[in-house]
Amino acid sequence: MSRAELERFFFLDDVDRGLVEAKRRDHNKLGFALQLVTVRNAGAFLEEPLGVPAELVDYLAEQLGIADASCVKSYGERSMTRLEHQWEIRSVEVWREFSDVEGELGEWVEARAWTTGDGPKALFDAAVGWLRERKVLLPGVTTLVRLVASRREAANQRLWETLHDLLDDGQRTALDGLLEVPDGHRNSRLDRLRRPPVRVSGPAMVDALQRASEILGLGFAEVDAEVVPPRRLAELSRYGVQGKASLLRRHGDSRRAATLLATVTYLQTRAVDDALDLLDVLIASKLLARAERESAKEKLRTLPKLGKASAKLAAALGVLLEVTGAHDDLAEQAADDGDAVEPVSLAQVWAEIEAVVPRSELADALTAVVELAGSPDSDADEAWRSELVKRFATVRPFLPLLCEVIRFGAAPDGQRVLAALRDLPRLWGGGRNKVDRSEIDEQLLIGSWRRLVLHAPGLEPGAIDWRAYTFCVLEQFHRCLRRRDIFAVNSSKWGDPRAKLLAGSAWTTAKPVVLASLGLPADPDDHLDERAEALDATFREVTVGLPDNTAVRFDEHGHLHLAALPAEAEPPSVENLRVLTNRMLPRVDLPEVLLEVFAWTGADAAFTSITGGDARLADLHISIAALLVSEACNIGWAPVIKPGVPALTRDRLAHVDATYMRMDTIKAANATLIAHQARIGLAQTWGGGHVASVDGMRFVVPVQTINARHNSHYWGQKRGATWLNMINDHAAGLAGKVVAGTPRDSLHVLDVLYDRDGGQKPQMIVTDTASYSDIVFGLLTLAGFTYAPQLADLPDQKLWRIDTRADYGPFATAARGRIDLERVRRHWEDILRVTASIHTGAVRAHDVIRMLSRDGHPTPLGEAIAHYGRIHKTLHVLRLVDDTGYRRDIKAQANLQEGRHALARRIFHGQRGELRQRYYEGMEDQLGALGLVLNALVLFTTRYLDAAISELRAAGYEVRDADAARLSPFVRHHVNMLGRYSFLTPELAGGLRPLRDPSEPDEEEIA
Repeated sequence: MSRAELERFFFLDDVDRGLVEAKRRDHNKLGFALQLVTVRNAGAFLEEPLGVPAELVDYLAEQLGIADASCVKSYGERSMTRLEHQWEIRSVEVWREFSDVEGELGEWVEARAWTTGDGPKALFDAAVGWLRERKVLLPGVTTLVRLVASRREAANQRLWETLHDLLDDGQRTALDGLLEVPDGHRNSRLDRLRRPPVRVSGPAMVDALQRASEILGLGFAEVDAEVVPPRRLAELSRYGVQGKASLLRRHGDSRRAATLLATVTYLQTRAVDDALDLLDVLIASKLLARAERESAKEKLRTLPKLGKASAKLAAALGVLLEVTGAHDDLAEQAADDGDAVEPVSLAQVWAEIEAVVPRSELADALTAVVELAGSPDSDADEAWRSELVKRFATVRPFLPLLCEVIRFGAAPDGQRVLAALRDLPRLWGGGRNKVDRSEIDEQLLIGSWRRLVLHAPGLEPGAIDWRAYTFCVLEQFHRCLRRRDIFAVNSSKWGDPRAKLLAGSAWTTAKPVVLASLGLPADPDDHLDERAEALDATFREVTVGLPDNTAVRFDEHGHLHLAALPAEAEPPSVENLRVLTNRMLPRVDLPEVLLEVFAWTGADAAFTSITGGDARLADLHISIAALLVSEACNIGWAPVIKPGVPALTRDRLAHVDATYMRMDTIKAANATLIAHQARIGLAQTWGGGHVASVDGMRFVVPVQTINARHNSHYWGQKRGATWLNMINDHAAGLAGKVVAGTPRDSLHVLDVLYDRDGGQKPQMIVTDTASYSDIVFGLLTLAGFTYAPQLADLPDQKLWRIDTRADYGPFATAARGRIDLERVRRHWEDILRVTASIHTGAVRAHDVIRMLSRDGHPTPLGEAIAHYGRIHKTLHVLRLVDDTGYRRDIKAQANLQEGRHALARRIFHGQRGELRQRYYEGMEDQLGALGLVLNALVLFTTRYLDAAISELRAAGYEVRDADAARLSPFVRHHVNMLGRYSFLTPELAGGLRPLRDPSEPDEEEIA
């Protein structure tokens, strides 16, 4: 036990000393003190009071002034003394017996199980905490395990029966029919309905809408399943979506009906989400992007022809200007002499031009330029929009189904577009070939769409090009859908974020609690005045220091430039320490790392059965480790299967994968690793856990899926996905999120921050420039974070001021923006409501930011939040200018994240490092496993580095904390990740493997 732990948990205060000093002999004093502190921390009196670490006995003896701590061995000679001391402690400390509260605890456990669905271990730990909070002596482990198991089973039965009773006999029969396998088919109807789309095409869109229609048509939309806690419903649906139909059939009537009802309820929303996800990809990548590519190719093909035609026109114009210019000069000279000059005739001009370019060629050139360059009133989008119209056959099959299957709603800005979308099938349905101009909404004809719709070649008078109008409406529908100006009513992902914001009594109840937790005032006046004063004072303080700040300069346009940070010199002692500690690390296989970390932490206990029952498998931790290695290394199961080992057979791994491996168990295991990492002394040397960074790691996705996007910068012609992950300054990964393609990180940063697996809430958040926006700055600051993005484009950044008359010296041009505090004040109540809704999880930050930002055209509320964010953005830039230590902290955290990504690439080496999952859940589970293995490896390395430092110090080697802080937890030379997968762990008497001799050079290169 460390000194810090002893001082934190086993310190004796004055009252404790008074109780102890009343005892006559030293061994009784020390024994009484031991029982006093152990019951407080263990919640029970130990059967053997002396069975504690020697460090604890020595620490108590030190506090009591007892010179010989070994005298405590005499404490147990008289058994009545030990019992009398226990009775006294019970009386003084007011400890109660378990039997006094057993019924109350049982009701509490059942209520918690009903609400949360926690597994046996989580409920057991919670029950222990409940007992200790109320100073109840803990019963035997078996007694408490039986109570938790019985009450948890009662809560489960109540859940199943509640949902079962919501259904009539016909509905129960319909649900059971989902598990039947039709003749001539290999899978049940449920298997088919829960399989999301993967291909991106028009026919696939039709299939997705038909799937949604079939699920919505089952007739369960009106069943009110909200009578049970949402978390329990989600838990049941997850089991129903992942479980085999044959397994579901074996359950009793109530459990089977409840599981299927929860599953169908989930699929009703999920099918709509899947259809709209596919529509988003189809429009963005298969229609709009492809039309742009084709129009660009066509433009390149026509450039030579356009160039030749333009050259001929230019030559003719040159002759015209030359002839008329020469004539004008002669006329001017003749006028001076009093003479007159005959005007140049048109025939003369044409004669001169045709001497250079024949008239027929000139006519052809003019025709070519008009055709290729377009008309003067066209815009830059006309070419690709014209190309887009050719793809009408892709959208015609599914557009009639879209509004028929999915119930859309709209905010005021989206109502005209939604009305036009609903009207489209009427315009070209029934074989119509002509649509009159009066039948469409001309206010939607923006930009070049007006020409394409109203003035397309070959149109009859008064008619329109209805194909062009269809795409005009579809383009604006897509934009409104992304902004949530149009939304799907029965959707979690594409729904209306406004409807999810706290309102009415929910807002009234949550408001004081949220404002207190975030330190925000209900009245903004004093708060904004303080922010204004802080901004003004910071401007003036930084301006005063500019003459001595050699890193800063302003160019001729007044733009701010900040010199790169000079590299910090690394003393020889750091390299020496790095070499020594790296040599001392034990050499292991990656699976052995996981098994050893499981033994230290018990993290494998987080992998509970999806059925809710207790695990009945021997060596389950070995199967878990094998699956984690196969997923994290991207190698599949074949390398880890060992037919002669029961825990590693294919059937065993398939069962464990389906039953125990899922995102919530991975997150629970991760929380345990994060907590253990934070307790290591070396990790505390790296930081206090208050700084974190969020950044994306990119993966090529070579399979057909709707969860990948194109980005030529990262993947060339391929598609990919991004794993946004967060790491704190303890080097522990706190959270992760999979997003399709490479969207701006700013849309997802807050969601990642609020979905931590574990660990303390970080205070400062570091990101790259892609995660920055003024709205995100405002929301992060309101949520209680200090936002510190790296700003690569600093000269282009506009700084903001409140007082436009203030003299900020060289910052006068850079600080050209004005912050409108009145705008913030007017919207303050709604700003607080949005912040609280995100903070409480009522709405996703991603949806709110899209709604507020509207693709660069913020709503009034979005503008108000942006103005608030500009205060803190400017303070951040000024601190970058003035505080080198702040810049180094940001850079160090960013480097830490890059180190983690480099190690992740090394681990995820199989199949060329490509992510080959078709479904989002598969991507999420695999990258979640990678994050867990990363944390386990970092914990392993950190603990052994810490042990190496302790051993070096014990041997008299000087290790400075500043040098230790520069050691990396991402070294990897000591871990084998390729080809050899051993799942054996040695007996570790002291909890750790023996360290290697640092005097023996390593043959391998130190990473």
